[in-house]
Amino acid sequence: MVLSIVIVVAAIALVVVLFVQFSPQFGGKASKEAIESYKTSKNYKDGVFKNAKDVKLDMSLKDMGKALMGFFKSQPNTKPDHDLPSTKIDSLNIANYNGYTRLFWFGHSTFLLQTQGKTILIDPMLSSVPAPHPTLGSKRFSQELPITIEQLPKIDAVLISHDHYDHLDYESIKALKDKVGHFYMPLGVGAHLLEWNVDKNKITELDWWEETTFNDLKFVCTPAQHLSGRGLSDRAKTLWSSWVIQSKNDNIFFSGDSGYANHFKEIGEKYGPFDFAMIECGQYNEMWPDIHMFPEETVQAGLDVNAKKVMPIHWGALKLAMHTWTDPIERFTTTAKTKKITVVTPKIGEEIYVKDSTYTAKTWWK
Repeated sequence: MVLSIVIVVAAIALVVVLFVQFSPQFGGKASKEAIESYKTSKNYKDGVFKNAKDVKLDMSLKDMGKALMGFFKSQPNTKPDHDLPSTKIDSLNIANYNGYTRLFWFGHSTFLLQTQGKTILIDPMLSSVPAPHPTLGSKRFSQELPITIEQLPKIDAVLISHDHYDHLDYESIKALKDKVGHFYMPLGVGAHLLEWNVDKNKITELDWWEETTFNDLKFVCTPAQHLSGRGLSDRAKTLWSSWVIQSKNDNIFFSGDSGYANHFKEIGEKYGPFDFAMIECGQYNEMWPDIHMFPEETVQAGLDVNAKKVMPIHWGALKLAMHTWTDPIERFTTTAKTKKITVVTPKIGEEIYVKDSTYTAKTWWK
């Protein structure tokens, strides 16, 4: 009996090791030359990237057990009781557009942005499950996307905030890579794209506070307080970030994933005020308070970056924590009312104009 158990455990362990070793989902590793270049970064120390301040990244065994039990335990309203509808996007409407700056939300943190005649994807996670294998995660709340990858026209640029599965998706990158002009990401993330056969000439990595121009747009890689990693032994081997996107007419902020910290105020002071800010508001828990914000902190972050409009993101598509699926937006809107913040709450796939003065926030989730 004992021998049989040992054999089964060994077989499972072997399968896991082989899966991690050979599955392309886990991405690549930085070259020695790349690692040498990372050593010039203030955010890189002892072979890993660091946050600006020390934060709690490791849960105790007790907390880890509570998290696992809470995630797999049946809990009310952590997912919608019906498939969330999405507004369909016409591919010709995207391909032929050359108007005012607008966005389309795909749920969670994925956006299609059109500005200055350019089409940009942000954190394109367009698969159904944010995990290295479909059996290892729960499916998104909407069975259908506003538009499929195959229907998307040419994409001028892709911005990536970090390498977690709900922000950097292998299947999406594989399907997109031949129709994307250029990819922008924080330090180290390019190793994954190289592993997935993206042309190295189409990859630009940036450190915090570094700026780059893309035609008549400016992209700034700005700080976040988070972590990274796709496998069992690569935590913090790549950098995480937020992004500033500037054109001659618009100034936009995208938070990526982040706990609340002073960097929001620093970004606001250096690059604000922002016409529009998409800020993380979901997948939080008291067991990981430093790497994700609670909704009340999202409101404060919007004030810190000096945003004229704030859209809460990182909710409405995926279950990655144990709170109810509407808790983020309900708490955010309640707090925002007390701070007199202009809130944007579109349906998935709905057209959003950055400077639309007639927009009225909706409560479509009720």
